[in-house]
Amino acid sequence: MRILIAEQDHAVYARLLHQAAPDLEVLTSGNSAELARHASHCTVWLGEPDLIATLLRQGHVPDWAQSTWAGIPPLLAEGLPRNYRLSRAVGIFGQVMAEYMLTYMLGHERDVLARLVSQVERRWDGRPGNSLEGRRVLIVGTGDIGQRVAEFLVPFGVTLHGIASEARQQAPFVEVAGLDQLPRLVGEADYVLNLLPDTLATHDLYDAALFARFRPTALFINAGRGVAVVDADLVEALKQGHLAGAVIDVCRQEPLPLRHPFWTAWGLLLTGHSSAPTSPAAMVRLFVENIRAYQAGQGVRGEVDFQRGY
Repeated sequence: MRILIAEQDHAVYARLLHQAAPDLEVLTSGNSAELARHASHCTVWLGEPDLIATLLRQGHVPDWAQSTWAGIPPLLAEGLPRNYRLSRAVGIFGQVMAEYMLTYMLGHERDVLARLVSQVERRWDGRPGNSLEGRRVLIVGTGDIGQRVAEFLVPFGVTLHGIASEARQQAPFVEVAGLDQLPRLVGEADYVLNLLPDTLATHDLYDAALFARFRPTALFINAGRGVAVVDADLVEALKQGHLAGAVIDVCRQEPLPLRHPFWTAWGLLLTGHSSAPTSPAAMVRLFVENIRAYQAGQGVRGEVDFQRGY
């Protein structure tokens, strides 16, 4: 079987895939014209959604494409074909995302940034640090990644609440409520961790009305999608003290424009879409697992429902 790799790191993926599944023939290139020629000879693709989208616009359509990203917005653009199977990267981002969340949650409890300022000012900062134990954490988006983040947080003694498209029972959460309950739950949370995908239902969720319901001591971390946040409303909410701070990994436009208010907003830390990079080795392991299932006529992990958008 011929596999097309459409990736910036195509050489790394090709080497790893050859080692893991030497029976597969791999075609790839860093040249867009050559990559397009290869696409017409491959029914299975592995790659970045933006590069896959370019090939689709050129009239090439696979039988099945495996995205190397968890998010697939480029492949949901209007006018692109949907007459093929598509799967997202799942099961490979949980730990690294949990580590990202814990970095800034623990930093918030221990006042890391404030202590750095104290050091710069040569001012002894002897305030006792706080603990995550007993904190209420709201994970907005309790899918594959949100579930793993919750599991990593359990040993810290937090109380876990979640938001999903519909209410459901899901351990280790005390409660997983539907999206309509977001205003209620943000008002009870010490940490609001947004991991929602980019769908029509998730655009502009975090607006002035919602931020007004936050606890003034709460930290908001957005590692889901930038379109979920009304940027100006977040800046104003921070200024008004509706929440204690925000850690923003994803933005509506990346890189962020130089005049964007996030650069200078009080209490806001930008992390440059660095929360959960794809590990090529982990991605190849998932792909090999999926392609064996695909060859056997079985379902693949992370298969996308185009109607739902994930």
